Amino acid sequence: MPAVAPLYECIADDLKKVCQIVEHELFSDLPAINELCSYVRQYQGKMLRPALLLLSAEACGGITNEHLTLAAVVEMVHMATLVHDDVLDEAEMRRRCPTINCLQGNEAAILLGDYLISHAFYLCNSIDSQFASRKIGATTNILCEGELQQLYHRGDSGLSVEQYIKIITHKTAFMIGTCCLLGAHYSSADDQTKASLEQYGLDVGVAFQMTDDVLDIIGSEERMGKTLGRDLEKKKPTLPVIHCLAEADEELCNELKEVLSKTPFDRERVHKLLESTDSINYSLTIARRYVDSAIECLAGIPVSEARDTLDRMARLIVEREQ
Repeated sequence: MPAVAPLYECIADDLKKVCQIVEHELFSDLPAINELCSYVRQYQGKMLRPALLLLSAEACGGITNEHLTLAAVVEMVHMATLVHDDVLDEAEMRRRCPTINCLQGNEAAILLGDYLISHAFYLCNSIDSQFASRKIGATTNILCEGELQQLYHRGDSGLSVEQYIKIITHKTAFMIGTCCLLGAHYSSADDQTKASLEQYGLDVGVAFQMTDDVLDIIGSEERMGKTLGRDLEKKKPTLPVIHCLAEADEELCNELKEVLSKTPFDRERVHKLLESTDSINYSLTIARRYVDSAIECLAGIPVSEARDTLDRMARLIVEREQ
């Protein structure tokens, strides 16, 4: 169960079933595969995506076996992206444990990520309706587009805030929005409710990624349980840096670029430079606006424990430390 288990109290039993589905799906008769899959268990952290899918379902009438299957599917897709991200970022730690690429090498990590995605879509196709498989497939395409956009703009010191938001919407928020939509859809919610919950997920996803970008600079690796600063080392633009470069004078801009050009860079120095232009507070303020927008999307959802939990989850995004 995730560290935020108390927040998931109303879906706790269903989340356990989701974990059991994932375990069953990834079991293999081949010991080598089972050994690799045992490492991937560490990638199950907050289980944000399956939790949002189940909470959206519960808020719209109740959780079915289809929801449990789809929650397992989105969690496996998410784990696959984390495995691949760790290879791209050359990360050494995830959930306070060595990454798979660190333990077994890049080839094994890439293949394991592919294995997870393959199993996810195989499981998804066990549902009679093609709506989920088509929606998750389309969303995965969008996620990849977001990652490719981010790669294309690596080192682009002139990237605008609008371009940045488009990138993180593609690479993070669309999948979270899809989770909320699937929860509502398979509870037979009306079109307005489905649209509202999908937009809630999009807003939550943007706020979550913005906060992650801040924590990548000011967070504690011990608390976060993963390698920090990799995005900036890889010259991937994040909101605090984008804002600082736009607001600072030429001298400060040059100093920030110089600090970031070193590997590893001085995170404490970067933090101080960003504070000088109030870029950390700016980024969290924008994230809070998306949280407020997400909460507004819940206005038309009937009051229930699940709806209240969705509200609390949105509010906690910017306050978290991991």
